[in-house]
Parts: sequence; structure tokens; C-alpha cells
Amino acid sequence: MLKFIGAICILGAAAMLGFVQALHYARRPKQIRQMIGALQRMETEIIYALTPLPEAFATLGRQTAEPLSTLFKATSEGLQSSAGHSTRDVWQLAVKETWQRSSMKQSEQEIVLQLGHVLGMSDRNDQVKHLRLAVSQLQAEEADSRDEQQRYEKMWKSLGLLIGALIVILMY
Repeated sequence: MLKFIGAICILGAAAMLGFVQALHYARRPKQIRQMIGALQRMETEIIYALTPLPEAFATLGRQTAEPLSTLFKATSEGLQSSAGHSTRDVWQLAVKETWQRSSMKQSEQEIVLQLGHVLGMSDRNDQVKHLRLAVSQLQAEEADSRDEQQRYEKMWKSLGLLIGALIVILMY
């Protein structure tokens, strides 16, 4: 009876590991779409509403879901209380602190960090051009992430269960 309970625990843990890994593949395209939407809203705030960056980031922090919400809120707070730090420095710090909680990869992080180099450093039109560039680059990354999701999500679910079954078989 004890072996049976141990086998169920091992099988469950391995299956859970596979499902958690598959969940990252499912979350990544969604989070990239959320980032694209947030950047497009930022463009609207900058061009039409003429909103200052700290307020625009605060608005985006309220409108987006986690973990992006934390990114925008931290940037807004950092800009409002910046002790001589540039927008780029505040943005980079916020990205590096919150990126670990997202399912997005290094390539998306680099795009977002590059955007930070021009935010607050140039006129509105230049910022909008860079926002649009970042959106188009993120759209390409989203397409790649959907392909990866289709390829690897089912594989990880099955692999977790199969590895657990293999371990149980080897133990008996």
C-alpha cells in the first residue's frame, strides 16, 4: 500500500511539473499580447491625451494584468520619486525586477529594454515611432511564441506524465 501511494505521488509530481512547464508556453503569447496592447495605449496617452510619462505609466498599471501591472506601477513610482534617475534607468530597473515573474523570454525583454532608451529622452513623435517599432517587433515574437506553444505545450504535458510513469515502473 505504501508503494502504491509513493507511486501516485511520483506520478502526480512529474505530471504537475509537465503541466507547469506547459503553462509557461500558454502564458507567453498572452503576456506578449498584453504588452503590445499596453504599448499601444501608451502611444495613445502620449499623442492624444498629452499625458506625462509618470501618469501614463500609472494609468497602464491600473489597466493591465499582472505581471505587467507591476512593471508599469513600479516605473510610475520610480519616475515620481526619482532622485535624479533618468527614465531609462527607472524603466530598466523595473523591467529587470518584474521580468522574472513573467513567462516572456529574453528576446522580449531586450525589445522592452531598448524602448526604455528613448522614453522621456525625445519628442513625442520620436517616442511614438519607437513605440510602434517595439509593437511590431513584439508582434513577430508573439507569432513565434504561438508556434512554440503549439509545438511544445502538449509535449510537456505528455512528457511529465510519461517521465512519472517511467520512474514508477523503474521503482517496481
